[in-house]
Amino acid sequence: MKRLALSTVAALALMVGSASAAVIKDLGVNPSSATGQFSNNVDGTTFTDYYTFQLVGSPLFITFASATNDFAKTTDFITGFVGQLFQQVGAPGGGDDIPVSVPATPQPCQTNPTGCQVLAGSALLGPGSYYLELRGTGGGTSGYGGNLTTASVVPLPAALPLFATGLALFGGAAAWRKRREKKAVA
Repeated sequence: MKRLALSTVAALALMVGSASAAVIKDLGVNPSSATGQFSNNVDGTTFTDYYTFQLVGSPLFITFASATNDFAKTTDFITGFVGQLFQQVGAPGGGDDIPVSVPATPQPCQTNPTGCQVLAGSALLGPGSYYLELRGTGGGTSGYGGNLTTASVVPLPAALPLFATGLALFGGAAAWRKRREKKAVA
């Protein structure tokens, strides 16, 4: 019985060692391009990495601009590489979090399609706690790096006067052109 228990514990330790799930970095409040940078070496493991952040203020436009895996050898490719944004309800990855973006899958990089994979996505989010989940299975000495940034969205009431001004200028220019055409005909 003790041998069975020990072998079960050893098997579980091996499984945990080959797959990892962890909060890699807290990107802080309203991350910018300077504070929202992230990276991780995943080597030959199956991974689920979380990058937590908070949004404070009016609705914000959040973008995880890119997560990129550059590789010199095909063995460094990340299989099943996926990224997705979640609103955090409990602990990251606890099953009660709310997906706020569709899963993003990698595309070959334009400048190096056979040695680079990149994924990107964006979502419109309100104030709250969120995280970016990146998962996959790394090969060889693989790793990734990327950036998550936020930018404030101009609220609709503040945008209306600007829109009305533009519309008035457009209408005024059209009326001026019409009067000018009538003068040219007469």
